[in-house]
Amino acid sequence: MTNDAASMGTLRAHVEQALREFVERQLPASGDPDLEPLRTAAHELLAGGKRLRPAFCYWGWRGAGGSDVPEIFTAAASLELLQASALVHDDVMDKSDLRRGMPSAHRRFQTLHEKAGWHGSAEQFGEGAAILLGNLLLIWSGEMWRTCGLPARSLAAAQPVHDHMRTELMCGQYLDLLEQAHGENTFDSALRVALYKSGKYSVEQPLRLGLALAAGELLPWMDELCAGYGRRVGIAFQLRDDILGVFGDPAQTGKPAGDDLREGKRTMLIARTLAAASPAAAATVRRLLGDPGLDADGVAALREIIDGTGALRACEDLIGEYLGEGLAALEGAPITQEARTALTELAIAATSRRT
Repeated sequence: MTNDAASMGTLRAHVEQALREFVERQLPASGDPDLEPLRTAAHELLAGGKRLRPAFCYWGWRGAGGSDVPEIFTAAASLELLQASALVHDDVMDKSDLRRGMPSAHRRFQTLHEKAGWHGSAEQFGEGAAILLGNLLLIWSGEMWRTCGLPARSLAAAQPVHDHMRTELMCGQYLDLLEQAHGENTFDSALRVALYKSGKYSVEQPLRLGLALAAGELLPWMDELCAGYGRRVGIAFQLRDDILGVFGDPAQTGKPAGDDLREGKRTMLIARTLAAASPAAAATVRRLLGDPGLDADGVAALREIIDGTGALRACEDLIGEYLGEGLAALEGAPITQEARTALTELAIAATSRRT
């Protein structure tokens, strides 16, 4: 391969090719036709996304001296299967109707049931099928990782990181549910969810995986880089997602405007709002937040309160602070200059994106 593989567009192309080929092998077209909806749902879900997690893994690999080989793209692409699994389950838990501008998996299967006129609850069938699809994607992510073709020594060095990353993700999903259930929503608890639900497994751990794969071991400087750069950029990444969940354009985010408000997400944005709001405004936030029937006027009212309290500005400032600290930690790391440049650009793209 040439240095052209360094470009994000080429990296995405390699990742997408690896995903297509893997899924085709798992559910071949000549298989049981009843499984076709699973294959279609998997393909369409995997067709979207920025491929940021594979990119952080790839540039960790390159930063520690790894070269462009097909096997690293396969290993990195397995992270997209993990992400897809989390999205499917997340949509079931949040009862989300859309994902990336298309019906979410459980709504897709619910519609399949309704159109066929099958017995039982279409909604229950949809949720059950989506849970199974999410589990299938999770299983596939592990299989694709194990069979990527990289040397056994490299995989053995990175396997504890891979295992820990998946555990952190599931714990983060639970903490997110817990945060909505008890409704305390302090700065510390919101930051904890941002870190464990997305920050670690979106940036820090993919980067650590790439570094360990290339070096065949985890060295102290790698953990320092992953904590100093990866963790901070990961938190900023999730804070940006929280803002997009309230203020994002549906045409770009692929989800209805204010969907996080209907789902009652207890993010840093909401924590800052409640801390700074007047008693009357705070009461309005608590009354409207988590209402699944929240209409456009309700979304607008909450947006106005969030903006008016300075919470939006405060979260933007936090993103800037975490990004700045992350980039500063990157400067002294003993990685290739090419990787340093790419990781700088990735961090900026991940935390200032509009989609």
